[in-house]
Amino acid sequence: MLPRHVQRLGRDWIAHWNGSQILTWNSPVSSCMRWAGHYPWASFPLPVSTDFSTNWRLPPFFGPWRCFQNSNWQLDNFMQSSCFHLPNPSMKSEGEEPLTKKRRLSDQHDALTPEDEASFSNQKEALCVSAAQNEEKHSSKKRTVKRHWEYFCQHSKTMKISENKETDQSSTESEGNFDFTVMSYNILSQSLLEGNSHLYKHCRQRLLIWTYRFPNILQEIKQLDADVLCLQEVQADHYRTEIKSSLESLGYHCEYKMRTGRKPDGCAICFKTSKFSLISSNPVEFFRHDIPLLDRDNVGLVLLLQPRFHCKTNAAICIANTHLLYNPRRGDIKLTQLAMLLAEIASVAPQKDGTFCPIIICGDFNSVPGSPLYKFIKEGKLNYEGLAIGKVSGQEQFPRGQRILPIPIWPKKLGISQNCVYEIKQQQKEENPEEKLEEAIQDNTQEIVTTSEKLSSKLQHHFKLSSVYSHYFPETGIPEVTTCHSRSAVTVDYIFYSAANDDTAPTPGAEDSFHGGLKLLGRLALLTEKDLWTVNGLPNENNSSDHLPLVAEFRLIER
Repeated sequence: MLPRHVQRLGRDWIAHWNGSQILTWNSPVSSCMRWAGHYPWASFPLPVSTDFSTNWRLPPFFGPWRCFQNSNWQLDNFMQSSCFHLPNPSMKSEGEEPLTKKRRLSDQHDALTPEDEASFSNQKEALCVSAAQNEEKHSSKKRTVKRHWEYFCQHSKTMKISENKETDQSSTESEGNFDFTVMSYNILSQSLLEGNSHLYKHCRQRLLIWTYRFPNILQEIKQLDADVLCLQEVQADHYRTEIKSSLESLGYHCEYKMRTGRKPDGCAICFKTSKFSLISSNPVEFFRHDIPLLDRDNVGLVLLLQPRFHCKTNAAICIANTHLLYNPRRGDIKLTQLAMLLAEIASVAPQKDGTFCPIIICGDFNSVPGSPLYKFIKEGKLNYEGLAIGKVSGQEQFPRGQRILPIPIWPKKLGISQNCVYEIKQQQKEENPEEKLEEAIQDNTQEIVTTSEKLSSKLQHHFKLSSVYSHYFPETGIPEVTTCHSRSAVTVDYIFYSAANDDTAPTPGAEDSFHGGLKLLGRLALLTEKDLWTVNGLPNENNSSDHLPLVAEFRLIER
């Protein structure tokens, strides 16, 4: 007689077994298997064979209900000819894919004794080890999606396919060119992963453990070998104990800014000391205790770097990295955070001749292509009059936040103008007390004159920025994807750069504001949502974040 907890799994199981077809743990799935549906009580989609003549035997690792639900069953762990069938009146059509991205409808479990918990923990660990060993034996069968480089100049292609990168680097420097690569990568903080586990129901549990994820992330960084890394969701304790030391061993210098409050992660910018030297590091905190609007703990980081092996000693490049607020219904906060980052860049990037040095802005902006926030970055202007707060980022097709953006969005005491630069006039006025009387007399007329300016609904910035990626595949029009989990697959990560005049159409009034610019030489191609679901979305066995790394190669162009 079957144990009670097995009887509860379903009294209508129809199963048979013959000696040649046994349900096992460590074998690839058969091509004869097809989807029968997604059972609400199971933590995985169940496969059904087209041949129901096979017998069924209870697997040896089945334990109490809680053990069964937590055991990490995966399709690629079944024997080629093994299968079983569980009838369900709400079953989908037989040829349909499973709804792997749905939440489990039931989280209730039977209680276990401490002895059972310890026993199951040991069994689970042994199974994970066994699965890992089996995957090593069949590593060639791992499903992967290849990403390729897209080049925009023949010289860059020659350099990239060369096995000896250092030789090519020296040759380009002797020609007077300075080429470098930049990566933007949200590596998925472990604390955020565990706090939002509903986004990763499609993943096997062992793939979500940090000790599995970090080696994969580090391997990606090694393989892509970018000269500058802009990382988001870098957990502070992991940064201190292993991330920083691992990157330093690869030749990087690391700068880090942790989020304010109790948030355990932050942003990091790391650069190869063989390519750059640090001029200044400027962290930006978006939280302001005296401004109710700015009550979130997001941060940014702005570095000013000097290229090595370059003909002009005063050449500099400004690298910014940020992770804006996620909340789709708080576009007012997103725009204010962005304005604060742009103001810091505007204070760091000016050169002695009054022009801006080349600028690269990386990060997770939690906004989709074509949204008002995205257009503001690219076009340098935004008229937000009548714009609903929930439509700023474009994250929701039917935004719930219908409140209109106030004019102005942020209070004057923030000290940032509508042109996204720091206002210093107020400080200068306080240093001249003799002028206070004259100013008081003129206050009434000044308020009348400047009222229209104070109530202006137009935001501006002085940077001519382009996006490395086009966000849609030109052949098909299918969207590119930078993040993919159980709830969505969209683009929210970007690399913006100040393009040289010959690299893109110039923006009126911006031609003379830059000291040279950057020419885009190549980029690591992105993928479609369909591509990513062929490897079970993100994270997966080879990609251990829910975001893809963005990588671009630039050439410094001097005026």
